[in-house]
Amino acid sequence: MEALPERVTIGFSAATDFSRERHTIHSWEFSSTLNTTGVSGSSRKQRKQTIVVVVVIVAVGSFILSIVGASISWLFVKKRRIQNNDNSEYSESFDLEREALPKRFHYQELVVATNSFANNRSLGQGGSGQVYKGILTDLGRLVAVKRIIAKSENSDRTFINEAKIISRLIHRNLVQFIGWCNEEGEILLVYEFMPNGSLDTHLFGNRRTLQWNLRYKIALGLASAIHYLHEDAEQCVLHRDIKSANVLLDTDFSTKLGDFGVAKLVDPLLRTRMTGVVGTYGYLAPEYFNHGRASKESDIYSFGVVALEIACGRKTYLDNEGYHVPLVKWVWELYVAGDILNAADERLKMEFDESEMRCLLIVGLWCTHPNDRKRPKAGQVIKVLQLGAPLPELPHDMHENVVHPTHGGQANSIQSQPITSSLDNGGR
Repeated sequence: MEALPERVTIGFSAATDFSRERHTIHSWEFSSTLNTTGVSGSSRKQRKQTIVVVVVIVAVGSFILSIVGASISWLFVKKRRIQNNDNSEYSESFDLEREALPKRFHYQELVVATNSFANNRSLGQGGSGQVYKGILTDLGRLVAVKRIIAKSENSDRTFINEAKIISRLIHRNLVQFIGWCNEEGEILLVYEFMPNGSLDTHLFGNRRTLQWNLRYKIALGLASAIHYLHEDAEQCVLHRDIKSANVLLDTDFSTKLGDFGVAKLVDPLLRTRMTGVVGTYGYLAPEYFNHGRASKESDIYSFGVVALEIACGRKTYLDNEGYHVPLVKWVWELYVAGDILNAADERLKMEFDESEMRCLLIVGLWCTHPNDRKRPKAGQVIKVLQLGAPLPELPHDMHENVVHPTHGGQANSIQSQPITSSLDNGGR
């Protein structure tokens, strides 16, 4: 044996029979002829080599694991991207389901309900698609099915936006959202059916003249809908496309504001950011048209235009010997001249309450004040229309040096993203 183990026990032993002895060790010394330097150096070298090997193994292993992890992540992301590109409706549908929206319909259900989207079921053509009358046999009710053109620009965004916003809103003067479908490349929204169609078809179409009491009721209902969107909803909603074509009428001609394709949720405590202008010419507030900043006041301006259309029975632009006169300007000139009742719809044959007619016309002018800070809130409009507050005194110079937005005399839709325009005829 050339070397002792790392630990040894050394002692003394002896036989003393029945005697006892006591020994004391005063010193102890060991000596060895073995060269210990080589042994300890070899041991340290082996330990050092072992540590190096372990470090190398750990480093290589970590590198390999990171490569494998990155590869798996890349493959997963690539697979998800392919799935999203091929089947985007599934992710959108999942997002909508998380919003706890109303009923999700299967595509075939709506095909059956609309008789395969038959032409005789069409209620009208919108800017982003067609609207069809449908019959849901399981629910036993008539519905309006909006078939958004899937190939239109930003159609998915329009669909998601309208579905998410309208599903949060519950009010007697808003169209009820029933459900949705996003399958087989089809984007469909299902609403309650409005048997009396849209307001514009009664004001400007070939239907029977709408009686005054119904017109005043419709104006009040529209003001109530806007008040809810601006003040009473869970989050403030800017409609951004209020017009007579988007005011729908149920069986007893109650107001139902619809078409939330370009609506926007906003924080009322924050100033809205500038965005692309969406809406319809003739109904756009000057500051919104010029600067792209939607607000409660711009919605109120649009209401004012509709109020004037209801009272006058004329479109927002009047064709006068080839020159298109804005309705707001025409009524304002009569107001300044003291002849505002001459703006009343001639088809009514003076069968209206003069105080209500005067009230609606002046409210319409008040809401279309060029200075957005001078326009009323929806709640103020309701009080005045209910004759519970006095009419405002409008300064005769408020329209001086004002250029109203025009577009070749047409009340056409404009957009920086698709607009879900309303219908030209029929109910929905």
